[in-house]
Amino acid sequence: MHFDQRTQRALREVGLSTAEIEAASDTVVEATEADAGRLETFFEARETIYSDMDRAHSSTTYPEHAVEYLDLFTHAADIRGYLRFDSWGVPVEGGRVLDEGLVELTLGPTVDDRVRFAPDRDSL
Repeated sequence: MHFDQRTQRALREVGLSTAEIEAASDTVVEATEADAGRLETFFEARETIYSDMDRAHSSTTYPEHAVEYLDLFTHAADIRGYLRFDSWGVPVEGGRVLDEGLVELTLGPTVDDRVRFAPDRDSL
């Protein structure tokens, strides 16, 4: 089950049955898997994307990136994986679709920040 023991206890205290808690947990897992699929589709559809990533050696406000792939897996409500650009990559520790033309990933070591990605600079 997705919810930890403390959360399960709180949900029971407000009146949810074990079956209802399990159904809610399943819904969270399904939503997480759907979001991961939407994120991967966003990156698969584009060879070049733009971001609001703060890069040390870039004078561009919204840098351009050539994307090789985004590979994600899910566990309960967690989305994790790896984003590979043309010459470097970074672990992904979370993500969400903000709208059809804008997504946000939480990038791990070397970036350690939430970064928004769009198909063009104007969308950022």
